[in-house]
Amino acid sequence: MQKDLVLQSLINEETDRQNQGIELIASENYPSLDVMEAQGSILTAKYAEGYPGNRYYGGCEVIDKVEDLARDRAKELFGAKYANVQPHSGSQANYAAYHALMPNGGKVLSLVLNDGGHLTHGSPVSFSSHTYSFSHYPLGDEGRLSIEEIKKALDEHDPDVFLAGYSSYPYDIDFKAMRKAIDEHNARKGTHTLFMVDMAHIAGIVAAGLCQNPVEYADVVTSTTHKTLRGPRGGLILSNNEDYFKALDSAVFPYAQGGPLEHVIAAKGVAFLEALQPEFKEYMKKVLENTKTAAEEFLSMGVSSSGSENHLFLLNVLDSYGLNGKEAQIRLGKAGITVNKNMIHNDTLSAFKTSGIRIGFAAATTRGCSTSEAIEIAHLIDRVLKGEDPLAIKKRCVEIASGWKRIEAIRHL
Repeated sequence: MQKDLVLQSLINEETDRQNQGIELIASENYPSLDVMEAQGSILTAKYAEGYPGNRYYGGCEVIDKVEDLARDRAKELFGAKYANVQPHSGSQANYAAYHALMPNGGKVLSLVLNDGGHLTHGSPVSFSSHTYSFSHYPLGDEGRLSIEEIKKALDEHDPDVFLAGYSSYPYDIDFKAMRKAIDEHNARKGTHTLFMVDMAHIAGIVAAGLCQNPVEYADVVTSTTHKTLRGPRGGLILSNNEDYFKALDSAVFPYAQGGPLEHVIAAKGVAFLEALQPEFKEYMKKVLENTKTAAEEFLSMGVSSSGSENHLFLLNVLDSYGLNGKEAQIRLGKAGITVNKNMIHNDTLSAFKTSGIRIGFAAATTRGCSTSEAIEIAHLIDRVLKGEDPLAIKKRCVEIASGWKRIEAIRHL
């Protein structure tokens, strides 16, 4: 127990909230006790600016082994020649990757932000749009990526970097076709557009070999290490393009960050090892099954659902229930179901309200959610959004969640 009883009380309160609720935020997950143990280890006490074999501080002999282990496991997991495990977050990884690939003011072509891009993909509130010049490619018919639209945008904007990777895109991504389109553009125009992928959301699916691996096609790949990968909160950069290895290292340290969080790096290494096991692939298969099943259940109920080919899907709650996303999120929260409001394709509302919500089953599946429970959860969501008392439905939500694996906070003694 913490000696700080006020903090311990808050930890207990959050532990109860998570265990008694149904977590459906697509970007959240539960790391293993081994991951949390590494993150809570004595490694947090060591300063280690620099890289293994070239530190600014003494006493890094063991720390070097820890970081090398994490890098080697990341490379093995994703089939990469290069890995940088120091970024503190996915945003930090993107910040460094941009700097390594182009000068300030360089041109980036990313997805229309309202259709599933990340803040660091050119949002006016992000550093990205203040440092680089962003243009955008649209989705095609039915809200799906279109190689033809991408080709048109490449020729129109001739970017330094073409950026793929999305925070709310529920379908498979054809990285191979994107690579071909970029190569054809470069050959036709005599230019040198680079290919960058931010795979933060689908990293676990990639690791399990259940979708295309962008490392095989992109010049640089960034990611978070939580979400579907089920590790600690942090960032990762991967590449097979040797022209950029040195620039990427320099962009992370000393350009973007100081001392690395070696305790988090150790936890990343644990997560990479876990993702290399056959059990992780079975877990990801179950995530995809639960997500697809719930998405299709909404369709069978006549609800406007995107369907799903990965770990998430979108519901148009404005058309289906007369609620905006914020209202739906609040109602479901009262029932013990945690989701987030989210813009949908051709949304008519702002990002503060939205017409949709985003739903994912990575966290619930980690705790043991079954396919039949995924179907029931879809019906519980439908009942809440149709106006039933959330507090009455919360009782059943707590019963479901209480039957799953309990997530505990831990402390070293």
